[in-house]
Amino acid sequence: HMGIVVLGLMMMNAKAINGAMIQMLAHGISTGGLFLCVGVLYERRHTRRMEEFGGLAAQMPWFNAVFLIFTLASVGLPGLSGFPGEFMILVGTMSAGKASAGLPPVFEDARLYCALAATGVILGAVYMLGMFQRVMFGPLSNPKNKHLPDLTAREGLVLLPMLGMAFWLGLYPMTFLSDIDPAVNRTIAAIKEKYAAGAPESPKLLGGAAEGAKAQPGTRE
Repeated sequence: HMGIVVLGLMMMNAKAINGAMIQMLAHGISTGGLFLCVGVLYERRHTRRMEEFGGLAAQMPWFNAVFLIFTLASVGLPGLSGFPGEFMILVGTMSAGKASAGLPPVFEDARLYCALAATGVILGAVYMLGMFQRVMFGPLSNPKNKHLPDLTAREGLVLLPMLGMAFWLGLYPMTFLSDIDPAVNRTIAAIKEKYAAGAPESPKLLGGAAEGAKAQPGTRE
């Protein structure tokens, strides 16, 4: 998730940077929810080893549903919090060359980086869903798991707001983008202005603009 965020920030266009901001919010929701789910299991079994579990879906159906939602949010299922940010970053990366006019050139052709990022998203889904399958499905062979209680009311009240946020951000991201987008556009405009004022012919990312400003006649160190 953090690698995808950094990619979006480096693309120097509003769509990718907005996606990075949304992805940071989504990461806090899905990862926070997953850590709470791990905490629920740890309170019951005092272990985090996956081989100690298996077949919990039938024993803890409510927990299974909550854990599944946070897992799918983490892998970027459409309709949940992980999807809008990742989608915007990938689209913004594909259009980085056109959308970054007037800004320091980051990559001549970002399609390779978009492909690598999309591959990372797929691999992330593979290991997350594999983890969920090992913990929640299969035979309930460990006798220590045969009497585990399902979610309590207290645990449900803690997890419910996180679930609401996962669906809210996934279904209505404009609620957050309406506040994020103006700040992102102002930031991009400021970078364009500074870069245009002191950009050398062959800049090295943002550092080149500063070096070009130093090299201008009449300026002082």
